[in-house]
Amino acid sequence: MKIIIVGCGKVGRTITEQLSKENHDVTVIDKDNTVIHDVTNNYDVMGVVGDGVSYSVLKEAGVDDADLLIAVTTSDELNLLCCLFAKKAGNCSTIARVRNPVYSKEAEFIKEELGLSMIINPEYAAATEISRIMRFPSAIEIDTFAKGQVELMKFIIADGSMLHDMSIVQLSKKLKSEILVCTIERNGEVIIPNGSVILQKGDILSIIASPTQARDFFKEIGVETHQVKNTIIVGGGTIAYYLAKQLIKMGISVKIIEQDRSRCELLSELLPEAIIINGDATNQDILYEEGITHTESFVSLTGIDEGNIFLSLFAQQASEANAKIITKINRISFDEIINNFHLGSLIYPKFITAEYILQYVRAMQNSVGSNVETLYRIIEGKVEALEFHVDLVSDITDIPLEQLPLKKNILIACINRNGQTIMPNGSSTIQVGDRVIVITTENGLRNIENIIK
Repeated sequence: MKIIIVGCGKVGRTITEQLSKENHDVTVIDKDNTVIHDVTNNYDVMGVVGDGVSYSVLKEAGVDDADLLIAVTTSDELNLLCCLFAKKAGNCSTIARVRNPVYSKEAEFIKEELGLSMIINPEYAAATEISRIMRFPSAIEIDTFAKGQVELMKFIIADGSMLHDMSIVQLSKKLKSEILVCTIERNGEVIIPNGSVILQKGDILSIIASPTQARDFFKEIGVETHQVKNTIIVGGGTIAYYLAKQLIKMGISVKIIEQDRSRCELLSELLPEAIIINGDATNQDILYEEGITHTESFVSLTGIDEGNIFLSLFAQQASEANAKIITKINRISFDEIINNFHLGSLIYPKFITAEYILQYVRAMQNSVGSNVETLYRIIEGKVEALEFHVDLVSDITDIPLEQLPLKKNILIACINRNGQTIMPNGSSTIQVGDRVIVITTENGLRNIENIIK
């Protein structure tokens, strides 16, 4: 596909990297010549220096025959204008990043009136991911499928856990809960396990189940399943605003510490139910004064990655309540070093955005009758979890799974049929109307038929 990306900031660059890896014909537009030079040197893409709302710049980038334009500059208004001009100039599909809470309330209206294919809001998506983790703090990460009816949850096997030295087969027999272990991360390796694999303490498991089944499983293995009652959020930006709104609805007490006084005043107006503290969270006395030792969760959302890391490390050390720690990372890419810090749950807004866009692009490419409905890149992008909606009879429908010639490292993790969650076995079949969740180390699956050789 021919794709134009306007804006080469953190989000634009991440999307460029992912789409170029999937062999799309990508052209990037940015006003900064140095940025364009850097991006075109690092990725197999074309670059145009200029303003994405300029008709001549769009023409130079090839808007006449482009399939998709993605506008992810720092300005919502510019993004919407880029999409509007591209729609008129080339009649391509368009995606705009729109972050302002004022616009977010009218996102559907804007999308319909301007003829946009999608509006993405990285800050809102990040806040939603954090709120899911707050609901189930024993998990490091929670991704949802089938409109929330199926969850993919990641957690660490702790010291003393009954799962240590247990095989996957034993786990299925001993525990009543119907869950499926999809992946195991061990010493930097990723395993898509079979029944004989022995679990060990320190393993990071990804399991798939319905929310009820997941809760039952964690209760059986003696892991806390209740949502947190309160939280301290450091940083009062857009993510903090969206997050606080969601947490207050969940009945969680919210305290936000923000250094900028005028921002504090605005947040006090927007979030009357939250406690807003004007102060510098790098001052340990303020954190102690605001109850860091007893808070049940701590979220570092400042604009500086290094600051978020140090704040989370301090919260971990100061907490007497074994607080759930959540750390936002925007720029730093030293994954192995960051993982060694054990910072709890890591949130990468730029990757969340890239997932939404990849999902849409693959659905655009597909005409076989089983669109990618949901896509998550997990374990530092080494594994993809995809949800396909099966619309038509094909080579994989109504055939027992044990008879399908599946590619290597493909796991059919779950089938959701008419709202019922099915953990498939060899005799299970895929039927028209099913939502099928596939876990794979193979990148680029566009339709359900790609799972067979």
